[in-house]
Amino acid sequence: MDAGGCAARYRRPVPNTVPITLRDAAASDAAACAALYAPYVTGTAVSFEDVPPSDAEMARRIETYGASHAWLVAEADGVLVGYAYASPYRPRPAYRWTAETSVYLGLDAPRRTGAGRALYAALLERLTARGYRQVITGIALPNDASVGLHRALGFAEVGVERQVGWKLGAWHDLLRMQRALVPGTGAPDELR
Repeated sequence: MDAGGCAARYRRPVPNTVPITLRDAAASDAAACAALYAPYVTGTAVSFEDVPPSDAEMARRIETYGASHAWLVAEADGVLVGYAYASPYRPRPAYRWTAETSVYLGLDAPRRTGAGRALYAALLERLTARGYRQVITGIALPNDASVGLHRALGFAEVGVERQVGWKLGAWHDLLRMQRALVPGTGAPDELR
């Protein structure tokens, strides 16, 4: 993907399935992203949100995070099967070179197809091109599939926040994982 191309598209083959097309998300993807995400909100502790975002709210998030960081979608045969995005890690200026990342695949989508890895790899490429230095994610535990994906992509465990999310009648821990995009300790360039 080119660093700034809003219409960037490319195909990566996924073993034993149809090719996955990755592209930048658009406001027109909001309803599909919201529908894919809603079951995570209502039926799992993967997301700590209580109410699924509306299509309009999802469109706002796509526009906001797509402009400042990146929001990518994966399609198979023209159907949205997943998305990955990055958002600000923390609001204070010193954190601006660090992004928080998330990836969601449809709960009914086949697993171990490579779609999650392809989305994440493209997201990390985009963030690196924009000048981000570190990425951090939070994974509600237990979630072996997400932990495995992040480890495979070079993330390392940096700590567990114990019993920080109350959802579905139980407390949930949040595993924090981090990956450097750009090594070194020198002064960063401004974000692009």
